[in-house]
Amino acid sequence: MKHLLSTHDLSVEQMISLLETADYMSEINTRSISKVPALRGKTVASVFFEDSTRTRLSFETAAKRLSADVLTFSAASSSVNKGESLRDTIETLSAMGVDAFVVRHKSSGAPQQITQWTNASVLNAGDGWHQHPTQALLDTYTITRSFGQLDSMKGRTIAIVGDIKHSRVARSDIDMFTRLGAEVILVAPSALLPSHIENWGVTTASSIDEVINSVDVLYMLRMQRERISASNMPSLREYSSHYALTVERAARLSPHALVMHPGPINRGIEMMVDPSDLPGSRILQQVTNGIAVRMAVLFTLLGGDLTATATGGTV
Repeated sequence: MKHLLSTHDLSVEQMISLLETADYMSEINTRSISKVPALRGKTVASVFFEDSTRTRLSFETAAKRLSADVLTFSAASSSVNKGESLRDTIETLSAMGVDAFVVRHKSSGAPQQITQWTNASVLNAGDGWHQHPTQALLDTYTITRSFGQLDSMKGRTIAIVGDIKHSRVARSDIDMFTRLGAEVILVAPSALLPSHIENWGVTTASSIDEVINSVDVLYMLRMQRERISASNMPSLREYSSHYALTVERAARLSPHALVMHPGPINRGIEMMVDPSDLPGSRILQQVTNGIAVRMAVLFTLLGGDLTATATGGTV
């Protein structure tokens, strides 16, 4: 693997290999000194053209725990404001000796384009409505480890609820979940469903009440009001009445069901209950698992030294 731009870049075997490597990285994160020299001498550039908290900090933490040097680029305080092009930005950072770019951009396909301008590895941290492959990996890791076995996606019913049309997380999750054997149900108003989903291997429902009693995983999405035209957006009251997780609906979940959300949560819109009150909530565990999964991806793409991750290794 040279780049990770999309879940479609990964075979099922590669997905499983990354999840198994994440197990090893998760163990490293439990050590009293959770840092190993596996990527010493490598430089990872965090290049974000959209706001982010979880993904950016997760990748930067992952790189530092593997002892890579980290460059943090913020478009808001860069020469982009003086008219510098994306290509010039990437070529400038490449000249500083970057080995991997972690890129988030509002335009779908931007990470793919960047691969033409650098010899470094490129990791897609979210591009437009298109893809967010490491989110799908960490979500899959969270589900499989919660149910106790790697093949536990098979036969599971996963409902993805909310603004699916504008969600790169949903597109990545759907691809990975279905290829690993899960049944995926999309729950959204018609205006917030993508077109041509008949070829996605999923079914649909028009209300959360249709699925709440029977799901193994309830995956809630944020309504992305910044991406939605007013003419297409249901009123918030109407949306919440059909798609929000309320206390009453949460009580109808199966005892084993997981509740997940990629964040940030719009409290009072898609979540009318405090997630910390839900025994099946894995929302904070997703954040924790994101570090291990992104360590696994960086380690794999940059050819990390396995012996340098051994117990007792020094930084």
